[in-house]
Amino acid sequence: MRFRLILPFVICCAVAALTACTSNQSPDQIRQKTTQATETVKHDTKAVAEGIKDGLTNKKSIDLNKASKDDLESLPGMTSRSADRIIAERPYADPRQLVSWHVLSEDEYAQIRDRVTVTR
Repeated sequence: MRFRLILPFVICCAVAALTACTSNQSPDQIRQKTTQATETVKHDTKAVAEGIKDGLTNKKSIDLNKASKDDLESLPGMTSRSADRIIAERPYADPRQLVSWHVLSEDEYAQIRDRVTVTR
């Protein structure tokens, strides 16, 4: 009994969906637009992949005692204020002093610990 009530509704929805998807474009126009969209997606995907690769491989270490403010601000999660605090507390004997001297929180330090060094 339910099937007889649902079937006409499903058929009407399917016909409405197919009618809504019909366009005035020729198959060649649709193919051309699809090709263009595919090329755009390929290009964008390649750019994102290259950016991720650069981000993962470009982990040069920054010396806390010598780095400029701009260098420090390039670190993940680093703000201008944090960079100023790091510079004001120089020199450091160990990168971990950023936390022990309360220059950065433990969470802030965790974001940069693999990217900072100290030379004397």
